[in-house]
Amino acid sequence: MGLMMSEGKFVGRDEIALVPTPEATASWKPVPHSDVIEAVTEVVQAHNWQILEEQYGLARDGQRMFGVMRINRTSSTEWSRCIGIRNSHDRTLALGLSAGLSVRVCSNLMFGGSTILKRRHTSRIELNGLVLEAVNSLELEFLTLENVAEELKIDELNDDEVRVSLVVAAERQAIPSCDILTVWKEFKQPRHEEFAEPTRWSLLNAFTETAKKYSPARADQC
Repeated sequence: MGLMMSEGKFVGRDEIALVPTPEATASWKPVPHSDVIEAVTEVVQAHNWQILEEQYGLARDGQRMFGVMRINRTSSTEWSRCIGIRNSHDRTLALGLSAGLSVRVCSNLMFGGSTILKRRHTSRIELNGLVLEAVNSLELEFLTLENVAEELKIDELNDDEVRVSLVVAAERQAIPSCDILTVWKEFKQPRHEEFAEPTRWSLLNAFTETAKKYSPARADQC
């Protein structure tokens, strides 16, 4: 579905509900992982969207939670819309939501999207309002991503353009330099026939296929 867990484990909602929430302080108010998931679920349902699949993971003994919801609002047969979720109880990650396209053949979160909601501490009432605002913003983000994807699929690349893109990606630390050849090989000999055409769409899939082995934070950067 798009959730990568280089550490920790995949879990269901029931197990997430058992994770204790640390005591709040005057300057920090941690949000229970379950509250975040429930708030997103309520807003998604209020938009008359249907959650087709959901996947969650916990890391650092439950201190960090990551999730992906796949929803049904799209006319494409090649991808579906996804909402990425993350939260932490150890002050390392802000509560965040993002929009993405989950490509079925790759089974990964194709676009990291824009982090629409990002808060380090908030009350449950504030959380509901923030999630509502974020999900409303995600609709435009989804449309933008889908338009970009369609453009990438018709924009062909020659080998030299791909080589330059790979070096630039390494220079900007989107990928480590040791993965330049890995992405190149995936582009030239893709494991999925849908990406056989030498387009920017295929190159992007070569990057995200490689990013599956990264940690969530590293994959985000990629």
